[in-house]
Amino acid sequence: MGRLFGTDGVRGIANKELTIELAMQLGQYGAYAITKGKKNATIIVGKDTRLSGDLLESALIAGILSTGCNVLKVGVIPTPAIAKLIQRIGADAGVMISASHNPVAFNGIKFFNHLGLKLSDSLEDEIEDWIEGDKTVELPQGLELGTVKAYPHAEEDYIEYVLSTLKGMTFEGLKIAMDCANGAAFDVAPRTFNKLDAKVYSIHHEPDGTNINENCGSTHLGDLKNFVKVVGADVGLAFDGDADRLLAVDETGAVVDGDKIMAICGKYLNDENELSQSTVVSTVMSNLGFDIALKENGLKTVKTKVGDRYVLEEMLKNGYELGGEQSGHIIFLKHNTTGDGLLTAVQLIRVMKATGKKLSELASIMNVYPQVLKNAKVSNLKKEHYMDDPMISEKVKEVEAAFHGNGRVLIRPSGTEPLVRVMIEGKDQEELEAAAEMLVTLIEKQLN
Repeated sequence: MGRLFGTDGVRGIANKELTIELAMQLGQYGAYAITKGKKNATIIVGKDTRLSGDLLESALIAGILSTGCNVLKVGVIPTPAIAKLIQRIGADAGVMISASHNPVAFNGIKFFNHLGLKLSDSLEDEIEDWIEGDKTVELPQGLELGTVKAYPHAEEDYIEYVLSTLKGMTFEGLKIAMDCANGAAFDVAPRTFNKLDAKVYSIHHEPDGTNINENCGSTHLGDLKNFVKVVGADVGLAFDGDADRLLAVDETGAVVDGDKIMAICGKYLNDENELSQSTVVSTVMSNLGFDIALKENGLKTVKTKVGDRYVLEEMLKNGYELGGEQSGHIIFLKHNTTGDGLLTAVQLIRVMKATGKKLSELASIMNVYPQVLKNAKVSNLKKEHYMDDPMISEKVKEVEAAFHGNGRVLIRPSGTEPLVRVMIEGKDQEELEAAAEMLVTLIEKQLN
């Protein structure tokens, strides 16, 4: 059996790979492992808008209650709200039921500890050992079983925290368009910006359980690009299904990705003496242009492997305050312990408001090198072994040598899907496309 936990919790097709039995086991063993059997511990449980959320929520909560832990049920809410609310009310843990940007058939379960942090690899391994082995936990009976209560003000508490980071600033006079991905941000994002006195225009904010991420949100920006120009917005905001990531669109309809958002916010925070060690933490997937832009503006970058959890580990280890991924997972550690799409949105617009500059002007801080990302479909059992194949490893060396130092090849297994991701960066788009397609074809042939 492959490792259950990927880079962002346990994920799979709901009721097939992520079964009700597995959800119950994750609730039971996860609660026991995180709280160490603490009596009357409190665990917050939230979800996104997927149809399968109710099914998995019931099973997960049953598992939690069987350990004697109590559940605060918040319903539909962004993932970063769970992390923040744990800290706010002093809960012992939190769980989010979401498959983020994945299609509706998928769902996932991710845990946070009492500090609002994702679990360590060792604790995830401990939970997996219990699920896969014959170990059992000592379960209470009778009056010692857990209970479920509602947390009716969870969304308001989350909005209040986001607004508090602006220290009284409003966005009056700004037109803000947003694509809520028919996901967890569908209500909280428009409400937040209405409270900031902005003129708000929303699309894909009517979830029905089946339409989350369906040709919308941060993975499908076409509608938002057009919508920004139609309504004459100053900025467009694209959330993913659980609203832990954000991509933006400037007033011309051009995409402002996570790299550009980090460069914009990093420079502003550094200019305001609010950026620890003048450093931004990014992953190996960040564009070469990002590194160049930071260097030109007196900033440094530290690299990690892909996954916002690894970005956070580096930030916590060395006291950095800003980090994230090109995909839009951005962590402002002064405010929250995980990627937070809504927080990122208000911090980006804070820079626009404070400087009086259009987003297109701010985004010009960085020139983007052409970058091609393609996926090879490989089973979860084999996706870790792509470089064990001599034909693949030799071909990768040949492609890199052809760039003569003006490009790079990065191949890595997906942490959440049965894919091997091939990323190639350089100066010539056609050359990159051809090389990436060749490597994808080779990887699929050799590993399937």
